[in-house]
Amino acid sequence: MPFGMKACKVRAKTARLFRKVIKNTLQPEEVFTVSKWAEEKRVLDNSSNLSGKWSNAFTPYLCEIMDTLNDPYVREVYFCKPTQVGGTEALINMLCYIADASPAPTMVVYPTDDLAKDTSNARIKPAFRLIPSINRKFLDNQSKELELRLRGMNIYLRGAGSPSKLASKAIKYLFFDEIDKMGGASKKEASPFSLAKERTKTYKPQEKIFATSTPTIRSNYIWDLKENAEEEKHFFVPCPHCGEMIELSMKSIKYSNNESLSNEDRANTANYYCQECGTEIVDGDKPKMLRNGEWRTVRKRGIGHAKKVAYWMNTLYSIFIKWSDVAKEFLDSKDDPEKLQNFVNSWLAEPWEDAETRITEDSVLNAQTDIEEFIVPDWAKLVTGGVDVQKNSLYYTIRAWGDYSTSQNITHGQVVSWEDIERVMNRIYETEDGSRKFAVELCLIDSGYNQDETLEFCINNSDWAKPVKGASNDLLDRFKISKIEKTGSFNGMQLILTDGNKYKDSISNRMKRVKGENTGAWMVYKGCDKRYSQMITAEQRVTEKTRTGIKSVWKPKAKHLDNHYLDCEVYAMAAAEILGIRYEHLRNVPSLKTVQAENNASDNNQSNNWIQTQDNWLGG
Repeated sequence: MPFGMKACKVRAKTARLFRKVIKNTLQPEEVFTVSKWAEEKRVLDNSSNLSGKWSNAFTPYLCEIMDTLNDPYVREVYFCKPTQVGGTEALINMLCYIADASPAPTMVVYPTDDLAKDTSNARIKPAFRLIPSINRKFLDNQSKELELRLRGMNIYLRGAGSPSKLASKAIKYLFFDEIDKMGGASKKEASPFSLAKERTKTYKPQEKIFATSTPTIRSNYIWDLKENAEEEKHFFVPCPHCGEMIELSMKSIKYSNNESLSNEDRANTANYYCQECGTEIVDGDKPKMLRNGEWRTVRKRGIGHAKKVAYWMNTLYSIFIKWSDVAKEFLDSKDDPEKLQNFVNSWLAEPWEDAETRITEDSVLNAQTDIEEFIVPDWAKLVTGGVDVQKNSLYYTIRAWGDYSTSQNITHGQVVSWEDIERVMNRIYETEDGSRKFAVELCLIDSGYNQDETLEFCINNSDWAKPVKGASNDLLDRFKISKIEKTGSFNGMQLILTDGNKYKDSISNRMKRVKGENTGAWMVYKGCDKRYSQMITAEQRVTEKTRTGIKSVWKPKAKHLDNHYLDCEVYAMAAAEILGIRYEHLRNVPSLKTVQAENNASDNNQSNNWIQTQDNWLGG
């Protein structure tokens, strides 16, 4: 072989080798994600619905959620979910991945210590033992129920009710399981969520925080975290008929309207109908749809990579749930508020709201009459007021009352001084023709803030002003007259306690009544301002779980909304009831003695008239 040809082959071989080296050097190494790790190493025991090797095919929507652990940009992940979609198993996959491939101090927070212990013994420890590469690191004999020891790291399991334990460890990875079942902040401590988050500061900016839960109420943890995330994603799947990417929704499940059938028979007719093409989608279509599904951003704030990402889905995506199961659960639940709340929370993954007591700004605007501001309706019997005391101002309302607790707001406003309140409450209000004049007979003034100043004002205006405070517990009646127990000049002073939930129920219900005299309606003057309507509707009745059971209470729809006028109206209604407005209509009803006397008088008159008539006849 000629020397030149040989040299060319050597150069070509060298070039190929060089290109290979460059390619291998510059090509980014494939990330071994949590989802890939789980499919390769995770083994499920017999307690799971699907025992044996983990397969992403059954829950493909969990892949991206789990893989956020590998995303260098994402710091916090929130999964707002229903039951039966594998949220807890995803959390365990992430724990196992950390133990095997990325060891660092980790904490998992549960609602209670008991749940933490149960999960440790029944779920996490068995998972570690079934994975050889973790089992070799797992120091089982040295571990405790709430502290799992592995070579190179510890995992701390904590109940949310132990603030000191939440604040005692520096951690890189932080998980919250069923965060909505945890308590909030106490008077002495921050919330469990805030306390635990503080433990990740040492590892910034490499910390990872993951929270998952079915929602309960709008103002609780998971929904609030979802709403305030920088990016929110929902899972979309392709319709097997038209190919359009759709989001599975309860309203697209159709079933028989024949109410003579049993709930089960009606549910058995259920199928899903694509919201794009209207074609029927059967249960057998779901696995393929899920495999080809994807998470899509439905809301995002700012530009660039989001650090806080929220994922939301309902139970319709579960491979274990049929369309008929969803329909049956709804039909069985719809007439029972407690069951319906469970359906909304655990199946639809939505916060619970009591529709019967829900009021909107339109509800207030629809309560307007034809009577202008400052004018007292002709049917009015008395006028009361309510004042909500804030740091820099005072809000007030003045309301006219008639028979059957029919009422109308005649004015409201915001002032900056007690002198202004005194002027407003001592003003004379008139009917449209000026024939009748009214003054505020009783005004209840909030004493929860700046109590001493309020009490002093009430003493100086005791002929029409009394202090009021919302009761901390439910009252047997809507209000209770109590006494102030406080050293000094205010001790023994009368204090009105109100059950705010009961009064807000009444306002909500009366707002829906037909407007007019003697209807019991709750009304407002013509041209009532939007700011007032926003405050009146700033709260909603929700059902929440407490230590004593299920309780329905009024809570703000959002943290930033003011409710000052609503509180004022509660106080004005309580003032009217103290004055006896609920029984005012009885003044128009004659007593039994009066009726008997009138009947006797009528009989006597008839007899006399008859005698007179006969006399005339005789005399005729």
